[in-house]
Amino acid sequence: MSDVDAMYQTRAKNILKAELKRRGLTYRELAERLTNLGSPESERNLTNKISRGSFTTAFFIMCMDAIGAKDVQLA
Repeated sequence: MSDVDAMYQTRAKNILKAELKRRGLTYRELAERLTNLGSPESERNLTNKISRGSFTTAFFIMCMDAIGAKDVQLA
């Protein structure tokens, strides 16, 4: 993985974590919401996936949808 890829993975991870924090949601609550959307995730798997930051764009958008984020601040 290049340094540039790692930088953007870290950025995506931080955006997701910030949105969860902004809404006062835990990984457990996110896992429940993702499961309700038809994408079952355990809290532990979700914690690992987000901490690695190596998730797909589809997963990122699904998480944003699950937590009710309509806009994402990139800068």
